[in-house]
Amino acid sequence: MKLSLGFSPCPNDTFIFDALVNKKIDTEGMEFDLFLEDVETLNQWAMQGKLDVSKISYGVLPLILPQYELLDAGGALGKGVGPLLIARESIPPGNIRDCRIAVPGQHTTAHLLFSLAFPEALGKEFMIFSAIEDAVIKGTVDCGVIIHENRFTYQQRGLVKLMDLGEFWETETGAPIPLGGIVFKKGQQDGLSKKINILIRKSLEYAFEHYPQLPEFVRSHAQEMDEQVMRQHIDLYVNNYSLTLGEDGEKAIRTLLQTYERIHAGVTAL
Repeated sequence: MKLSLGFSPCPNDTFIFDALVNKKIDTEGMEFDLFLEDVETLNQWAMQGKLDVSKISYGVLPLILPQYELLDAGGALGKGVGPLLIARESIPPGNIRDCRIAVPGQHTTAHLLFSLAFPEALGKEFMIFSAIEDAVIKGTVDCGVIIHENRFTYQQRGLVKLMDLGEFWETETGAPIPLGGIVFKKGQQDGLSKKINILIRKSLEYAFEHYPQLPEFVRSHAQEMDEQVMRQHIDLYVNNYSLTLGEDGEKAIRTLLQTYERIHAGVTAL
């Protein structure tokens, strides 16, 4: 049986899915049409119901639950892993609402966390995450919300941190930060989502067993990163929550869904 599968080319995703898509484990007869795209593209596709299995930002989860179910394995949650708000120079928090802010996609978790911290900020410009550092440096925007490997490079480029949005989330909610998850399209044969979930978990277990070795699949899709940044990326975003959400992970997702409802109802207090 063949399913369409989408995830990002970032090291955390390629690390998790390498053994599955390259058949280093027994895929039990499953085949995959693979799509490697940035997460905001995957979010948009999920809203359209395009793929059978997909990585998504938890920020878009409330909008796609009628079409998709959330799988237990393969996601990115944790503490100390959230997006950062950065700028060329220090900006007082009270002035952020008047700034031009680059945000990595309208339906990303980063946007949700930024909206929780700065509900009055309206000058948002949505762009692909990899373009945000350059936009801040060039002065196209006043500040930007960065994710992924940019967390490890912004200081080298002379930029400063204004706020750790993940830390703000953790302080406000007491929950881990739900960044991205894996969803499965509803309406397919019974038991298939459970089977896919088990295969994703086995793929990650295989990766952990062979770490710190970096598979060629990871290297080939992270060509502009040095090896240290690849490992930092994996170490930060791939953890026990990626194997199974557990009670804390499930609580974090419930909190995120409640926060989404509050923000979109115009109420930001938790």
